[in-house]
Amino acid sequence: MDELITQFEKNATEVVRVSLTEFRGRQLIDVRVYYTDDEGEYRPTRKGISLAVDGYLDFRNAVARLDKLLLDRKLITADAFEDALVLEND
Repeated sequence: MDELITQFEKNATEVVRVSLTEFRGRQLIDVRVYYTDDEGEYRPTRKGISLAVDGYLDFRNAVARLDKLLLDRKLITADAFEDALVLEND
């Protein structure tokens, strides 16, 4: 079971995909770089991370700390941050 949650462009030939996957009976969150092969299909690279779902809250806390640091250092604007929080409707 692989469920693509979202993807975004990393560069002209790569995207980052966030998926909910299952491996050996365990639910995992997979954040991985994919490249475009010669046929135009996306293929996974070794660049990425898979986290057990029970580690998600720790990961989310780390990202929240990163959000605050980036905003405090003015590396991202509050407007850009708010715009990025918009969720797509299915």
